[in-house]
Amino acid sequence: MTMIEPMRIANYLSSKPLYSWDVESFDGVEIKASNGFTLPARLPENRNRRGEIIFVMGSWGAESYRNPTLFSWIRRQAREGALVCSVEMGAYLVARSGVFSGRKVTTHWSYGPGFQEQFPDIDLVEQIYTIDDTTMSCGGGLAGVDLMLRLIGEAHGEGLAGEIVDQLMHHPVRPATAPQRRTMGRGTDTLIPIVREAISLIEQNILEPLSVPGIADALGVSQRQLERQFKHGIGCTLVQFGLLLRLQHARVLLISTDLSVREIATASGFNTLSHFAFSFGKCFGRRPSEYRLAWPEKENAPSWPGTLSRFLQALQNRGTAKPMQVLRQDRL
Repeated sequence: MTMIEPMRIANYLSSKPLYSWDVESFDGVEIKASNGFTLPARLPENRNRRGEIIFVMGSWGAESYRNPTLFSWIRRQAREGALVCSVEMGAYLVARSGVFSGRKVTTHWSYGPGFQEQFPDIDLVEQIYTIDDTTMSCGGGLAGVDLMLRLIGEAHGEGLAGEIVDQLMHHPVRPATAPQRRTMGRGTDTLIPIVREAISLIEQNILEPLSVPGIADALGVSQRQLERQFKHGIGCTLVQFGLLLRLQHARVLLISTDLSVREIATASGFNTLSHFAFSFGKCFGRRPSEYRLAWPEKENAPSWPGTLSRFLQALQNRGTAKPMQVLRQDRL
């Protein structure tokens, strides 16, 4: 809907319709979303779409989706002059079609590690959308609004795009390179640079985690100053934060790759499989293998457990609990 609404409003504001769209699918005449809504679709027509834009949508399940008919259709349309744009996890589908070969590509940040593992030769960039010659890719969510506003502005003038912005009350319009994430359980806009840089270093070194002294040296500050500023800004220690990011990284690899649990443990910076399995179970409430088996076939609307805000709340609860209560929880 974030892709369609700007076009609908463009038609509403214009003397004649500027845009039209069709919803098409190779998977049936009705598509059901995880929020319960259904969308009617039709089988794609076998015609040349030169000059049109094909938005390839994908969400949960796209990481393992295989449909050769769709992939060959995407390739043919791109070859015949259509502009192909993936949205969110639709990047998996376009990548499997081969259209993204040698391109810069954007997908939703939460699936970045899994996507890069499957397609190591594609240049993955974390920003809200990317335009690279005859292909486009969008991170999903409200990034679709920003992408459509740019396309409308280029085709029909910034004045019309500005009026659509006012109708949507979407201010300000973000450029392609805007970051996908601004919060880590806290508002990073208010964090001092040293904390943001420390977070970036932790994310860039998942495979071989840096020690706290190593991060401090890289940033040119004392370990004591770094730990104090990080705890104040984020609400947990660097070690705790790094552990959660590595577990989330592992969680994505479990559901989006065929790597073994042991390989995923290594790719997520864990020295032993037992430490990984224990930490994963404590954070997500189930063993790694159980989590992989349950996603998403057995869950209509999968959840994203282990968020930082929940993690911080658990730490705060432990901090205010009586000593005996904490001990009993640890034993469990």
